[in-house]
Amino acid sequence: MKQFGARVTKKLKERYARSPHWTGNKFQNLEETSMNISFENIPKLLYQQLCESKGREPESPLEVLSFPGPDFLKKSSAFIWYGHSSLLLRLNDKTILIDPMMGPDASPIAPFSTRRFSENTLDIIDDIPPVDLLLLSHDHYDHLDLSSMRKLAGKTGTYFTSLGSGRHLNYWNMAHDNLREFDWWDTKDFEGIRITFTPSRHFSGRGLTDRSKSLWGGWVIETSECKLFFSGDGGYGAHFAEIGEKLGPFDVGFMECGQYNEHWHQIHMYPEESVKAAIDAKVRCAMPVHWGAFSLAQHSWKEPAERFVKEAKKQSLPFLTPRLGQLSGMDDSSGEWWIDHS
Repeated sequence: MKQFGARVTKKLKERYARSPHWTGNKFQNLEETSMNISFENIPKLLYQQLCESKGREPESPLEVLSFPGPDFLKKSSAFIWYGHSSLLLRLNDKTILIDPMMGPDASPIAPFSTRRFSENTLDIIDDIPPVDLLLLSHDHYDHLDLSSMRKLAGKTGTYFTSLGSGRHLNYWNMAHDNLREFDWWDTKDFEGIRITFTPSRHFSGRGLTDRSKSLWGGWVIETSECKLFFSGDGGYGAHFAEIGEKLGPFDVGFMECGQYNEHWHQIHMYPEESVKAAIDAKVRCAMPVHWGAFSLAQHSWKEPAERFVKEAKKQSLPFLTPRLGQLSGMDDSSGEWWIDHS
C-alpha cells in the first residue's frame, strides 16, 4: 500500500548505521522513553477514542482564512498556521512549508477516520505560492500526508527531512536529487537561511514493522532578521535546554502542545511543559502548535490552547495564538479566538 511508504532495506540500514543515534536496528532517543500503555488499557482507550467524542471536536467546522495572496509574498518575516503542526513561512524572500498535513484524515490506514476540524484544506495547496523549501520533522501520518505531498510535488523545489523519512518521498517519486536528510545537529545553508535539525523525544513509523526506523526532531531556522525554533513532536526533556544553549535565543518558538495523555506522556508534552520547554530553549515568544486540527487524544479540542495560555501568562512568557490561515508577523499580538467557538 502506497500509504505505508518505503520499506527499510539492508542498504538503508547500512547508511543509518553511520548515525550515533542508530542502535543497530532502530533510532533511539537521547533519554529513556516509552509509552505506558498496558494490554488491558487498550480496549478502554479505543472506546474513549471512538465513542467519547463530546467536547473533543468543534460542533461546527473551524474556519480557515483565505490565503492572503500578494500580501504574503511582500513580507520579509511572516508565517501562516494551518492547524496541527503545518506552518507556511515567508523568510528572506523564500517560502518555507513545515509538516504540510493538509489532508482531511489523520488516520488514512485505520478502520475509522480521524476527521479534520476544518473543511477543504487540501485546496489551500492550490492557492499558496511555489514552495522553495519543505521541512519534514518525522514520518507519522499527522505530519507526512500522502494526499498533501502529491499536490505539493509539482510546486516544491527542495526537501529537507529527518534521516530516514526521505525514503518515503523517493518511493512516491517526489524528491530524489532535490532531497537532503538530516541527523540531529546537522546544519545546512539554504538561500541565505541557516537550517539545523534538532533532537526531540518521540518516535516514528507508518506501519507495524518500521517503528523508529527513521529519525524525528525539530528545526531551527535562522536569517539575518530572525531566528525560529520549531520543536517537532515529543515529550519534555533536557534537550530543550541544550538547544537553547547551542542555538538560542529564538524570536519565536512553535511548541508542540496537544494530543497528550498520561499513557504517552513521555512522547507528548502537557501544555505547562510546552511553556517550560520554550523557556528552557530561550524562546522569547511562544506559539502552541499540534492542536486545532485533529482529535488524537482524549482532551477537549480547546484544552491545549487554554492551558498553554494560562501557563504562559503565569510565567510572563509572550505568546502568539493566531487564527487558522491568519497572516502573522513574528511580533504580532494574538487573541483567544477559540473562546467564542463551541
